[in-house]
Parts: sequence; C-alpha cells; structure tokens
Amino acid sequence: MNLANKITALRILLIPLFLYFVYTDLKYHILIATIIFVFAALTDSLDGYIARSRNQVTKFGKFIDPLADKLMITAALLSLVELERIEGWIVMVIIARELIITGLRAVAASDGVVIAASMWGKVKTVTQIVAVVSALLAIPYYNIFVIIALISTILSGVDYIYKNRKILNADK
Repeated sequence: MNLANKITALRILLIPLFLYFVYTDLKYHILIATIIFVFAALTDSLDGYIARSRNQVTKFGKFIDPLADKLMITAALLSLVELERIEGWIVMVIIARELIITGLRAVAASDGVVIAASMWGKVKTVTQIVAVVSALLAIPYYNIFVIIALISTILSGVDYIYKNRKILNADK
C-alpha cells in the first residue's frame, strides 16, 4: 500500500475516534472532535496530491478515497442530527446526492468513462466541511453555512447529472 492510500486509510480510521469525542463527556470533547475532523479533511487533499505527484494513482485509491470522504462527512452530519444542530432532512438530501453521484460514476465506469471532480464538486466539499465545523463549534449563525452547503450540494449534483446525462440515456 502506497503512502497516499495509507493516508486515506487513516482518514477512515479517524472516524470512530471523531465519533468517540463527539459523544463523550470529556472536557473540550467537541473541540477535539472538530480538530480530528479538520485534520481528516486536510488529509483528503494531501493524499490526492501525493498520489498524483508520485504517479501512484491506484484503482484501490480511486475506490477508497471518495468512500473515505463520504464516510467522514456522513458520520459528522449524522452526529450533528443527533446533537440537534442540523435537521435530518438536510442530511438526507446531502446523503442522497452522494449516493446518486456515486451511482452515476459507477454506471460511467462500467462504460469506461471516468467522471472527474468538477468545480462544483470541490465547492460542495469545502462548503460541507465549513458547515460541519461551524455546526460542531455552534458558532453564531452556523445554519447559514449549513444552507450554503445544502445549496452547493444540490447544485453540484445537478451539474454532474446534466453534464453526464448522455451516460444515463445510453441504451446498452
């Protein structure tokens, strides 16, 4: 396993640690959970950079990296629902988009087409991270960041579907 894939695996291993600190009663538990989340989010850019710069992009990495991202965001969002900081329907819309686009990518891959991350996909990721951090820390008006993340998530999903509609319309 190369370094990039090890960093991605670390991101997955950080999820239970993140959740532990979200739900424990230790002093500063939410701050610690937030630091873990931010660290995990930063590793997402790092592993991709390392894989590309060292020409070590692997099939395993292509599979596990987006999965790690989705697991981390989903764990954070679901914990925020339980903490009553984000409404469940918002999280369901975000998770639904992730599942739909993952399915679209799988269909495209079966046709030998790779759907690269778009600008809207990157905006979606950043706004989701900001929303999670602001909600974890309960900063004033954090719901504004949550709504921005929701909107960017929807726009990203629409963008991916629109740009790749031929894949969905292809009969084989």
